[in-house]
Amino acid sequence: MTERIPSPGASAAAWAAGQDDRPPPPRLAYDPHTWKEIAHLLANLPAALIGFTYVMTVLFTSLGLTITVVGFPLLAAGLLGARQLGRVERARARALLGVRVDEPSRLPLRGSGGVLPWLWMSLKDPVGWRAVLYEFIRLPWGVLTFSVTLTSLFVLWPVLPFLARGLTNADRAMVRGLLSPSDELERRIAELESDRGVVVDTAAADLRRIERDLHDGAQARLVNLAMGLGLAKEKVLEDPDAAAAMVAEAHGEVKLALQELRDLARGIHPAVLTDRGLDAALSSVATRCTVPVKVTVDLPARPAAAIEGIAYFTVSELLQNVSKHSGARSASVEVWHTADRLLIQVWDDGRGGASLDGGTGMRGLAERLDAVDGLFVLESPEGGPTTVTAELPWRDRSGAPG
Repeated sequence: MTERIPSPGASAAAWAAGQDDRPPPPRLAYDPHTWKEIAHLLANLPAALIGFTYVMTVLFTSLGLTITVVGFPLLAAGLLGARQLGRVERARARALLGVRVDEPSRLPLRGSGGVLPWLWMSLKDPVGWRAVLYEFIRLPWGVLTFSVTLTSLFVLWPVLPFLARGLTNADRAMVRGLLSPSDELERRIAELESDRGVVVDTAAADLRRIERDLHDGAQARLVNLAMGLGLAKEKVLEDPDAAAAMVAEAHGEVKLALQELRDLARGIHPAVLTDRGLDAALSSVATRCTVPVKVTVDLPARPAAAIEGIAYFTVSELLQNVSKHSGARSASVEVWHTADRLLIQVWDDGRGGASLDGGTGMRGLAERLDAVDGLFVLESPEGGPTTVTAELPWRDRSGAPG
């Protein structure tokens, strides 16, 4: 296999098209890339002076005032300002050096968690502190690059493209090293912000469902019960037989209302799960499925209540899908523990074809598991079978992982 080496012209075209952030090799001739690099080096000194002055006056002043009430808020504001200086430097490097660096995630808004948590998050912001370090070390570098470039324009003209490339490569390294987002940290921040929204939306939807069930179910029955008992009270003396029939009917309404309240409570958090754990609770859910379900639970201990509840409701919803949509003749549920994960697998021999966008609530389940750092995998080819594998982080009742 041979690999074709692109010509300098091809590299220049790719760089201009944004396919590669590495500039073409330097040449004795002064091309547009060389002039951009020279402009960047000459602009280093004024940019470094602005950044260094900001760091010295704003941040160190706020550090000196940390013994007072205003010191820490001023320091947090200074770090936010350093973030903006970093944004400007990334834009300058992108325009003149062709360095493509992703913008870091924004800090959450102040109202999202209160003033003190926001202040603490701002004070330990790694993006802001790396921008401070960048501006602090840039002054001597800016003086050096400005002096060398300006002198070379009159003395070392033939080799200036090569000098400019070497100096700007150091600039590129500093921008990538200090002004790039912390990939893993930034990814987790973005995921957590998204997951928080999912959790809030899910909780709001659950509250609306509970309110609707109470209003349309038990509450309506209790209202009818009160009216029936009122009529029975009026007829006790006039027509005892009719009053007795009304009381008997009201007694039946009480039983139905109690059953609806039990069902609603089971939907919030079933008593069997609290008292006896996943094995008994999932066995109870399986008896309500329209197809035979084999349940196997192999756990060394009971997981934390929150994880246990998520596992229960995940299996419960999956078995509802089996009853309503699968056309299966049999199904199975397996729950086991490995390393630091709780694993769940629900299988059925139905028609298959399930998908995350199929309107069966699969996407909602996947989002709920993702919100707690879980995993949801769906395998459902046309014709079946369907296998859903879910993973949850393991925490036992003492809070210990694994």
